[in-house]
Parts: sequence; C-alpha cells; structure tokens
Amino acid sequence: MAFQISPGVLVQEKDISNVVPAVATTIGGIVGNFQWGPVQEIVSIDSENELVDTFGKPTTSVFLDHMVASSFLSYGSELLVVRALDEDTAKNAGSQGTAILIKNEDSYEAYSAGALDAVGPWVARFPGTLGNTLKVEMADKFSSTNTSIASIALDSTDSAGDRTTATVAISAPDLATSAGGVQATATATIAGGNVTAIVVTHPGFGYTGTPTVTLTVNGTGALTATATKSTKWTYADDFDATPSTSDWATNNGASDDELNIIVIDEDGEITGTAGTIIEKYEGVSKASDAKDDVNQSNYYVNKINNGSSWIRWAGHVDTGANWGTATTGGTTYDPMDASDAEQSRSLSGGVDDAPEPGDIQTGYDLFANDELVDISLVLNSNHGKTIAKYITDNICDVRKDCIVFISPESSSVVPGVVTLGQEAATITGINEVDSLTRSSFAVMDSGWKYMYCKYTDRYVYVPLNGDVAGTCVITDRTDDPWFSPAGFNRGVIKNAVKLAYSPRKADRDTLYKNGVNPVINSPGAGIVLFGDKTLLAKPSAFNRINVRRLFIVLEKAIATAAKFQLFEFNDAFTRAQFVALVEPFLRDVQGRRGIYDFRVVCDETNNTPQVIDSNEFRADIFIKPAKSINFITLTFIATRTGISFEELGA
Repeated sequence: MAFQISPGVLVQEKDISNVVPAVATTIGGIVGNFQWGPVQEIVSIDSENELVDTFGKPTTSVFLDHMVASSFLSYGSELLVVRALDEDTAKNAGSQGTAILIKNEDSYEAYSAGALDAVGPWVARFPGTLGNTLKVEMADKFSSTNTSIASIALDSTDSAGDRTTATVAISAPDLATSAGGVQATATATIAGGNVTAIVVTHPGFGYTGTPTVTLTVNGTGALTATATKSTKWTYADDFDATPSTSDWATNNGASDDELNIIVIDEDGEITGTAGTIIEKYEGVSKASDAKDDVNQSNYYVNKINNGSSWIRWAGHVDTGANWGTATTGGTTYDPMDASDAEQSRSLSGGVDDAPEPGDIQTGYDLFANDELVDISLVLNSNHGKTIAKYITDNICDVRKDCIVFISPESSSVVPGVVTLGQEAATITGINEVDSLTRSSFAVMDSGWKYMYCKYTDRYVYVPLNGDVAGTCVITDRTDDPWFSPAGFNRGVIKNAVKLAYSPRKADRDTLYKNGVNPVINSPGAGIVLFGDKTLLAKPSAFNRINVRRLFIVLEKAIATAAKFQLFEFNDAFTRAQFVALVEPFLRDVQGRRGIYDFRVVCDETNNTPQVIDSNEFRADIFIKPAKSINFITLTFIATRTGISFEELGA
C-alpha cells in the first residue's frame, strides 16, 4: 500500500472470499486396444457413441477394452481413453510406397515432407487395418469436365473367318496435350479368324466429342466400331459445382486452383456398405495461402488435416509441380492429367497388432502427472495382474488422488476355463491377489459379466472393473463420494445378463478376507457389488472405499485451496485465514454425513519459529471418518406374556 502525501481518499479492495473448491471425483481413465484412433494420446470421451466415432467399433478380435470402457460410460461420466498397440509392427495404410507408423498429431508433425511423400499423396489418419478400406478420389477443373473412352464396340458381328491381324486407331483428343489431353489406345481381340472384341488399353483424356475409331484388318471385308465416352471422374454428380478457379485465386490473379475430394469406405468395413461416401471436400484450393468466405484456410492440405477423421495429406500429385505455392504472382495451377494415378487411390498396408505390456504401461504413464491430468477412477480392463500392479505402484500410489479398479483374469472365473469350485482359491492365490500391491488406492472385484455386444451381435464375457468404477459415479451423483458404492442402493451392475462367477457365502468370506469385493446375483435385486474394501491388507480405516475416497476429496480440495497461501507471510493472520477457509468446508462435509468430527490445528504450536524460518506452513487436520455398515445383527427375544420389558432391561 502506497503512503499518501496529501489528504485524499484511497479506495482499495482485498479479496478474502476464497472458499475450498469442489473437485472432480468421477473422471475415469483406460488404456486399451482399439480398432482406430490416435495412439498414446489422451482423448476425453463422454458417451458410447463418441467412443465408437473416435476409436472405432468393437470387432470379434478387438472388443474387451471397448466393452469395459462402454460399461463405465453407461453410468454417465467422462472417460479419458488412450489407445495402445504394438508400435514395432503397427502401420498406417498409405496410397503408395511402404507404410509407416503415424501414431497421432505429434507423430505426423515429426515426419519430414520427403518421408510423407513416399507414402502419399494420402495416408490413413491412424494406424490399423481399418485404414485399408479407405479410398480417396480427387478431381480438378480438367479431370472433372473432360471425358475419356469407356468402351469400344463393334458395329456388327465379324464372320470373315480369316483374320490374323487387326489394329485399332483412335482420333486425338479435343483437349490439347499442353492442357492435359491424352490419346486413348485400344487393341482388338481375334478368335477363330474373327475380331470378337475391342479392349481399351488406355481411356485417354480430353474427348469433348465422340472420337473416331478406325479398324485396319486383313482378310475378307471391312469392320467399323463406335466408342462410348464416360465422365473422367465418377463422383462429379456428388458435388454442387465443378472445380474451377476460386474467388481467392481470381482476386489474386491466379487460376485453376480448385479441387473436389471425396473419401470412400471402399470395402464397407466402416459403414457396412461398400462404396459409401464418408467425407467430401468441395472447392478446396491448391494454393497454400487460399482463404474461404469466412477467412479460414481453404488450402486442401489444411482442410484435410484439420477436418478429416480418416486421412491425412502426405504429398502433392506427381504432375502438380506448383501445388502448395501461394497465389502471389498470379499462378496458374498445374492440372491433373490422365496419367495421374493419384486421382483415385485405394489405401493399403495398414497393420494393427495387440499392444505389448510395455505399450500398455506407456499409455498409463500419460496419467501420471496430477498437475496436468485430472483423473479419479483408473480401469485396468483385461490387462492382468502385472499391469494392475504397475498402475498401483506408479500411478495411483504416487498421485494419491485416484484409485485403480481391478478384475480377476478370465482364467480365474470364466466357465470352461476355470475349474468349477476353485474360483475363490484361484482369485486369492499367488496368481492373483498375492501378486498385487496391497494398497488403499486399489480395489478388486470378483469377476466378469456376460453381456450383449450389438456391434458383433453376440454375447461376451467382460471384466467388471468398468462397472465397479461406475458404481462410484452413481454414488457421487445420488449421494457423495464418502458413501459406500456397494449394496442394493448404489451398487447395482448395469447391462449384465449373468455373472461368470457368483460367489456363495463361504466363497464371499474367503474373498472378503483377502480384500476382494464379491459381485453377486441377488434374485429380485439383480447383480450387485457386495463389498466395499480396498486392497489394503493392514487393519485401517483406509481399507474401505468410502474412507479412501473421502480423504481423496478432502486432500484434493483443501490442497487446491491451500495453493493460494503460497508466498504469503506465515503469521497469525494467514493462519487464521486458512483455518477460516477450511473449517466451513469440513463442517459442510460433516453435515453431509462424511465425517463424525474434525479439528484443524494451524497456529504457533505447529508453525514454530524453526518452521517459519524454513519457509514452511503447516496445518494438521484431524478427521474422524464415517464408517459404512458391513454387518447387521438382529436379535429377536421371545418372552413370557406377563413379564415387563423394564424387568428385562429393555
């Protein structure tokens, strides 16, 4: 505050209205093997439809991670999805040359122009065999408006019976060679001494009128034939206008810059119908500086790279020597001619392969930074105990603000694989629980559910960890994170026909003693999560999900608020301000049944001169967490009619 020299009124504001903020508690995360989408990049997904649009539909071979993800999304929360695959073998489909791996946007930007051109002009946006169904068609002013030869037919049947030679001559195209015109060629087929057919060996380009066909034959009699023209570009009618010169090019003294581009699902792997058009780009420009009507880039490279869900640009056509240059100087952009194979390109060479454990771990590492990624519920999917342990040790135990949800491996519970009656022993044995880190930041369920997959039209077994995490979402929506997600009120599992394994009471005792939460089939209630333990082995309040999630909320929220105390003075005013900030928040949680009692100590007793001189600030927050009911005892006592309850001390 500045000192005033002369009389006056100085108006100032000081904001002490800070509150402890609400924090997210239901954001999920999964790393998995998907059919499509960016690799090793976090994508936020809000619904099953968005999951399909971004990462493709499940297939008979790639479906488990998708089904776990969609199970979680059915409870209604945000899911951070990372696609992983075997980066040593995976490739993006390309329109020529040897396929390369382009994992995501950063990966694409890292390639040199020469490396991309080798697989260009087009490359599938993401790796995988799904890219092999893509076909890209492209046309400019010349290839759209001029015609070629579709076929040549004999005017009458030949019956001479003595032909040994026949040549076919087709008149020159109407379009000059300098403008891209190319003469068509054809050969005659001779069988049994007769000309039986004429085969077009090159369709030519630039025939505005019907060309003349001349047959020169040996033997008896003359023959005539007639050519049939066809539009050079098959998809011309799918656009409102033929590409020509854009307004931008006209205004800059350039010409012939427009392109029409179409992306096709050639084999029907994406849409279910072969030949379906999935993207169109009309009137985009060959000019690198081109703008559209709203002053956005209209350069075809930018339009494709920024707008397509299926392809990326990799290089200009072979004959487009000045494509990608600015309109400065009044450029006339080179046309595609009939020799440009790039006008129609089917993509090929795409390869996807199941990720190795190292690839999965790399994906989960993207969740490690708590300052960059907000996540609460981590799904292990079907990755097994090794990955589950990795997530616990390197993500959740380090961040301390999220929980990993783990299901047993299929070999432990799925009928036909496991020995019936040995499920509980297998789950709790050395191959499962005993191999995991016994942490309060890990939760394990007892099995898999049987559910219908509409994309493959079959019933499949799916791990339950997506659903168990989903019960936490339901809990937060109906109550608060410090309520137990188990039981008949909040623990009902969705979209389950049956369980692979529904443990009986004796098995539930074995499982629960080892920190595994049974999921049971309860007649009349459905399939229900019937336990709320974490994997913490030692007796502690933190061996319950609700207590662990309570402390995650308290620590995350109060720590966020405490950041605003940094670089202030450690004095009585700051300490009192902090206590005044935290206590109302804790009273609110207490009022919402999350804690029985609390105390905040932040004074000279824990902020000693030594602490202050070390530039530290300390607050001790004592919490008595609310406990969930796991056991109910009902005692029924029969008495004589004449006795009073007071005599019994009741």
